[in-house]
Amino acid sequence: MAVDLVIFDCDGTLVDSEPISVRVGTAALRRLGWSIDEAEYAERFVGCTNEYWDEAVGETPPGWREQLIAEYTAAVKAELCVIEGIEEALDQLTVPTCVASNGRHATIRRSLELTGLAERFHGRVFSAEDVARGKPAPDLFLHAATTMGVAPERCVVVEDSPFGVTAAMNAGMRCLAFAGGLTPAARLTGLGATLFHHPTAIPDLIGSFAKG
Repeated sequence: MAVDLVIFDCDGTLVDSEPISVRVGTAALRRLGWSIDEAEYAERFVGCTNEYWDEAVGETPPGWREQLIAEYTAAVKAELCVIEGIEEALDQLTVPTCVASNGRHATIRRSLELTGLAERFHGRVFSAEDVARGKPAPDLFLHAATTMGVAPERCVVVEDSPFGVTAAMNAGMRCLAFAGGLTPAARLTGLGATLFHHPTAIPDLIGSFAKG
């Protein structure tokens, strides 16, 4: 089956934002009295929708969320960078690409602009804000494929979280799962994706899908 579209997640796949969000988020929850460390935070929240996170956190004191947003925004502006090797991989791809992220449009746009990736995906960025349900539901990936005019079975999703891999499987798409980031390979194994450990492997893996 040919590959006519590669759909990239953003956080943890294109940009190295997840260590920042985990560090800042863990500290914020501990201020609320949660007994949680970064490993537990990552397992529970990496790749989730904003709505899932808000529901889990529940009611918060006045100013708490504003402080969290300010801390995260400052850290992102100071620290955010691309995932090592992803630009090389993008340069080698010969099929159309797009971004489909559980993040809000404003957040995705900021991340892509700060890391110099925005022009690569101009006009081809999709958010959980665009659909009724974010990942792990298939809605976002199916919306991206429909908008790009490509059948689901001719799409390959590049993800890094169980939420995202599950969404790709539910959408009937093939999936490459990045096992070289924050999510341990053990949590990505057995979900139906092909694991890879460095982004430079992506073009060859896409090619093998097209041949196979």
